This record gives sequence, structure tokens and C-alpha cells, in this order.
Amino acid sequence: MAGTRLSSALVAEFIGTFALVFVGAGAGALGAGGLVGVALAHGLTLAGFVYAFGHLSGTHVNPAVTFGVWLAGAIDLRRAVSYWVFQLLGGIAAGFALRYSLGGVVGGLGATTLAGNLVVGAERVTVTPAMGLFVEGVLTFFLVNAVLHCAVGGKAGNLAGLAIGLTLAFSILMGGPLTGASLNPARTLGPAVASDNFADLWVYFAGPLAGGAVAAVLYRKVLGR
Repeated sequence: MAGTRLSSALVAEFIGTFALVFVGAGAGALGAGGLVGVALAHGLTLAGFVYAFGHLSGTHVNPAVTFGVWLAGAIDLRRAVSYWVFQLLGGIAAGFALRYSLGGVVGGLGATTLAGNLVVGAERVTVTPAMGLFVEGVLTFFLVNAVLHCAVGGKAGNLAGLAIGLTLAFSILMGGPLTGASLNPARTLGPAVASDNFADLWVYFAGPLAGGAVAAVLYRKVLGR
């Protein structure tokens, strides 16, 4: 991956991020299959593109993943910054493509938002920004941990894409009702820009980046090579 021509890697990151946001957020906007459907839409899309573009860019399609891979020493800063730019552009393009496809801001374009009045049994839960920050951080830690060990470290071999996709899917199954389980600044930014709704946007940048950083530190110092 590090030796791949940067232009090819950036096109791969743009297309992969576009697909993840268009399909994942689209499933959320349409309510396709409920929470399980949204989780599978994200997880299967990610798994498919890991196999399609993994040899070109590593298929990060997520600034938090790129941040973790960079901190782990697997890519240089120039490539990481370039990835971030194309991932965010891919997410924004997908947000507007989704808006056009649905004929407007339907279903909030699948935007990830903090739950304001979630009913859990007999209790009502309001997710504060601090709670959202924690949830997004923990779940992104799981995702970046899977990427570092399964793909970067090569522990899962040809099953890396499946392992990473499943990690994203099970994270959404848990965190979806609380925060939308973005785990990905580009996933949140795209629908936010297209719908002009930037509420709590910082949570979806700070949480995933923090989770990715913790995964990288543990990979380098404790659990990795």
C-alpha cells in the first residue's frame, strides 16, 4: 500500500468513502431493514471495498482509521493528509448525491445525531455530547483495532475485509440508537453539509479520532508487533 501511486490511492479513497456514505446513510434515510439493515449496509459496503481497493489504498475510507494507521507508523503524514482530504470530499459528494437521489432532505439524509429521547425499557435516555463522545470513541477504537491487527498487521489474511466489515456492523448495532454510530468523520460530514445540519458535529470528529489514537498507541506499545 505504501508503495502504491498516491493518485490511485486517492481515487480509491474517494470512491470507497462515497460508496460507504451513499449506501450507509441512504439505508438510514430510507429506514431500509431497520437498525440491522443499516448495520449491514455499512458493514457489507466496507467489506466489499476492502477487497476491491485494499491493494491500492488500504481502504481506510475514514479519517479516524487513517489517523490511527498514521500514528501506528504504517503511512507517512503526507499520504495521511491527502487521504483525509479525499475522504471528506467523498463523504460530501455522497451527501449531495443522496439528496438528489431522494429528491430532497428525506429522512435527514441518514445523518448521525445524538439520541434526544430514546426509550429503553421503562427508562428514557438523552444522549449528551459527553456521552456521545465516549460512545463514538469506544466503537471507533474497536474498528481501528480491527484494521490495525487484521489488515495492517496481516493477522487475518484473506479474511481481513470480512473481519473489518463485521466490526463496523456490530458497532452500529450497539451504537446506532445512541449516536447513529458514525465512527467516521466523513460519514457524518457528508449528510451534515448536504442537509445544512451541523448539530454536535464536533462530537463525530473528536470521538472517532480519539478512539483511533488509543487503538494506535496500544497497537504500537502493547498489542502489536
